Amino acid sequence: MSFLEHTHYYVNQAAKILEIPADLHKQIATPHREVRVEINIKMDDGSIGTFMGFRVQHDNARGPFKGGLRYHHHVNAEEVTALASLMTWKTAVAGVPYGGAKGGIQCHARDLSDAETQRMTRGFVDGIYDIIGEKMDIPAPDVNTNGQIMAWIFDQYAKYKGYAPGVVTGKPVTIGGSEGRIQATGRGCVYATQELLAQDGTDLTGKRVAIQGFGNVGTWAAHDYDKAGAKIVGIADITGAYVNPEGIDVAAAIDYVANNGGRLEGFNGATHVEGSLILTTDCDILVPAALGGVLTKDNANDVKARYIIEGANGPTTPEAQEIFDKNGVKVLPDIYANCGGVTVSYFEWSQNMQHFYWDEPQVNAELHKVMKNGFKHLHATATKHNISYRKAAFVLGVGRVMEATRLRGL
Repeated sequence: MSFLEHTHYYVNQAAKILEIPADLHKQIATPHREVRVEINIKMDDGSIGTFMGFRVQHDNARGPFKGGLRYHHHVNAEEVTALASLMTWKTAVAGVPYGGAKGGIQCHARDLSDAETQRMTRGFVDGIYDIIGEKMDIPAPDVNTNGQIMAWIFDQYAKYKGYAPGVVTGKPVTIGGSEGRIQATGRGCVYATQELLAQDGTDLTGKRVAIQGFGNVGTWAAHDYDKAGAKIVGIADITGAYVNPEGIDVAAAIDYVANNGGRLEGFNGATHVEGSLILTTDCDILVPAALGGVLTKDNANDVKARYIIEGANGPTTPEAQEIFDKNGVKVLPDIYANCGGVTVSYFEWSQNMQHFYWDEPQVNAELHKVMKNGFKHLHATATKHNISYRKAAFVLGVGRVMEATRLRGL
């Protein structure tokens, strides 16, 4: 099954549980708009670079389209469509008044200079400025994008439509970004974990955590797990995995990456192993926070963690989920576990619209409240239908979108 088929699989299951009529099911599952643009820029060496950009707007029954923008060589129309669909259900599970969208540019992001990245970003905005906006569609950072790229989008959009800081979220604080936004996705994963453990009558103290992906989500998750009393026994990025059963010095690892071009390669605070082994390392909590499709039927039985917290989008295939269910592994799915990012994006957008800004303690307190309330509804849905947390998340999200669609009519 492809990533898009995985997504449809869970939406279809939720529709059956909710007994959604076929015509309404088709309506909420079909993307509203799919846009593909050609981006031609002058490269630093004088040659012409051509890139393909995508923006899929899936559903806006509950509010403006919302979703990240990723720069990666695997970006294609099908992947972006699947991710846009997941954003629809994620915003609904989080309870923020947005729909779902996703975008991306097919490129080797690490091979581009800052100047080339800026020209490519501005070229992308030239192709989509008429379909985004603070009350229409609001992009945000995702894989290989960051606050600087959001600032370029904001500036290029302003050349067409005027000053509108709410057109993107994840901006630097100095130009309308929110305190706590950078930390939000990783921090939300930790809040989600605490709710799950509390339901099981325990907490993070002494729990062994392994994290795949040591970018923005993984580093802040590691920071907050460590601060909450857990022991980080494994971290990994594209250069390999590093494990230490006695615990990794998280601050040293974060500092090393910051001074090593964003890469863990060469870190000497743990034993280096092949990257995929992080998924099967001996731990209590596994956090896949890189790309999708990494937990499959081929490795699911080797996973030793009792809890999986999905920091990435779509890291677990349906076949792997079935194995985890059989083995008693509890999985907090992406559309709940990593919704901290879109939640604080909503806070940023709200601040932009009001031109009134919050301090970080207020942002964190409101995020904690959303994650706590989200788990309460997730657990109640799972208990009511006697289903996994993943199925429960889709039932919750699809049900809320269905109700908004039904109320708004054709």
